[in-house]
Amino acid sequence: MMRENPWYIKYTLVLAGVILTIYAMIEARTVLLPLLFAIFFSVLLAPVCNRLERLKIPGLLAILITISAGLLLLGGLGFLFYTQIVVFADDVTLIQERVEELIEGFESFIARWLGSDTTSLISLDELEASLIEIVRNNTDAFTRGLAGAASFLTAAFLVPVYMFLMLWFRDFLEEFLMRVFAGGADEDREMMGKLVLRIKLVVQHYITGILTVILILAVLNSITLMVIGVNHAIFFGTFAAMLNVIPFIGPIIGSLLPIVYSILTMDSLIYPVVILASFYVIQIFEANLFTPVIVGSRVSLNALITLLLLFIGAQVWGLAGMILFIPIGAVLKVVFDEVESLKPYGFLMGRVPDKSEWKKGPLARRISRISGSNDADTGIPDQEEEKGQDGG
Repeated sequence: MMRENPWYIKYTLVLAGVILTIYAMIEARTVLLPLLFAIFFSVLLAPVCNRLERLKIPGLLAILITISAGLLLLGGLGFLFYTQIVVFADDVTLIQERVEELIEGFESFIARWLGSDTTSLISLDELEASLIEIVRNNTDAFTRGLAGAASFLTAAFLVPVYMFLMLWFRDFLEEFLMRVFAGGADEDREMMGKLVLRIKLVVQHYITGILTVILILAVLNSITLMVIGVNHAIFFGTFAAMLNVIPFIGPIIGSLLPIVYSILTMDSLIYPVVILASFYVIQIFEANLFTPVIVGSRVSLNALITLLLLFIGAQVWGLAGMILFIPIGAVLKVVFDEVESLKPYGFLMGRVPDKSEWKKGPLARRISRISGSNDADTGIPDQEEEKGQDGG
């Protein structure tokens, strides 16, 4: 009979494994980031390829059509932002004049409170000189930033290449997963096939749901800013909607940009207050209606796990990690829910049930299922299933 290792040995092994894994993820980010983006987008586009192939289009041509359509859509969005930024550049003079007015008002305020005449506490010339000095003293940092931009462009080129190869070899890669994790037993292969299917559905549901929510928010934000009278409403509204992919932090940054712009370019302070209130109302609808209904409970992670994934992703991979770690967490939850020994961790990651949900009757439970909620996420046992199991 083998002797069980003491707790401190287990703890040391687990801690070493976690540290080595995180270190490897940080060091291999240039390889892992384009690969993960390619995996998620390939899973999203695989149904389109399958549908085109069912229409008797050759597999190679179907893949090229699918990837080209995705790139054209992304390029169109980039062109929209480029045109908006070009128009936005015309307001630089107006913003500079407004900043000068604010600085003069601040100097006058300080002068009244100090009871003496102050001259030029701060000026744009001094700010410009300070910025030049900062650039001079941080040349190395800017060089590293340019190198990072170059690596980003390289990664952006690799993503469609990886996507093409993954779509071309998608059946082969799925069979590889079967052989690695299922072996030769029919029951294991069937279980693994269901798990792979659930992961595909989770990824597809998450990405399509997020894109739909972004589209709805872009329309609502843009219309709101147009009604208020903010220039470049489409740019600010779309940009704020895209930042919504980053939980908690993204919506705050997205709302600050039009607020600051309205302070600098509009005459009254009522405009930024109205923008803040409008964006707050839209975010309430997004958090309580759009995301729960459209994205659904298939990828439901509770707020604590989402926040942890967000900050861990930021520490490991920066902005890309903040975007990627949420769907990675959703995929891990699917795996945890299917593996018996890991089910408690899947329960920990899932939606936290209210006390009232534990007391739901069969009819309320069915309504919850129809509306998109999933009792498996809350760990609430289905009374009808329990009765069926007891009786059968």
